[in-house]
Amino acid sequence: MLQTTLCYLDIGDRTLMLHRVKKKNDVNHDKWIGVGGKFEPGESPEECMLREFREETGLTLTKWAYRGIVTFVSEDWCEYMHLFTATAYEGELRECDEGTLEWVSWESITDLPIWEGDKIFLRLLRERETFFSLKLVYEGEKLVRAALDGKEMCL
Repeated sequence: MLQTTLCYLDIGDRTLMLHRVKKKNDVNHDKWIGVGGKFEPGESPEECMLREFREETGLTLTKWAYRGIVTFVSEDWCEYMHLFTATAYEGELRECDEGTLEWVSWESITDLPIWEGDKIFLRLLRERETFFSLKLVYEGEKLVRAALDGKEMCL
């Protein structure tokens, strides 16, 4: 089972997004996502998130929260994504080798090319303070089923 992290750094009404345009054969190619990546052996979710964020942005997060877990299921893969938000950092933003980093207003995120399931967890991050478990089932790039805290959701 693939384990990853994803973090959204919120400063005011904007969040740091990564436009994935630099890697070939990238499942997220041309999509906008938060910052994160794959676990290394022995890492906790927090350690992975902090390392990946620093590697991809040059920033060291100083205040963050573990907000939820997203289970992705498709015919080709299955993944547990540990979801974080952050509100403070140190350092200077640098160029990322996986795409373009940009500050995006929360209001405009859903106008960008993002995964359908991302719209669900981004809404939950804005509306809910408690930890959540979200399951997203895809057929290709089409979201076919979702469940929040074990209960089916209408799509």
